[in-house]
Amino acid sequence: MAKKDDTERMSSILSYFIIGIIWYFADEKVRKSEFTKFHVKQALNLLIFSVVLGILLGWITFFSFGFFRVFAWIIQLALFVLWIIGLINAINSKKEKIPVIGQFAERYLTF
Repeated sequence: MAKKDDTERMSSILSYFIIGIIWYFADEKVRKSEFTKFHVKQALNLLIFSVVLGILLGWITFFSFGFFRVFAWIIQLALFVLWIIGLINAINSKKEKIPVIGQFAERYLTF
């Protein structure tokens, strides 16, 4: 059986792969971990931003040409970089907010 620290770390890492978010809400033992809760909030916040921006950028690029398509790719690349940063923080057992959008997780995701 894995130690508590290993379970916290693994569930935090998996939160950036949606399955960890589901695991967090399904398992009472995982919900007690503040470290996992922090990374679930960060990952869920990033997921919400990605979906909302994806919809907005989809509409913008559907009705536009050139520059806006390049802008959409840059935004998507930036979101991917933020995802990598969050994942690396979870792997290294660091409790650091994702740059730019991480502050919204603590403010608006209250669970």
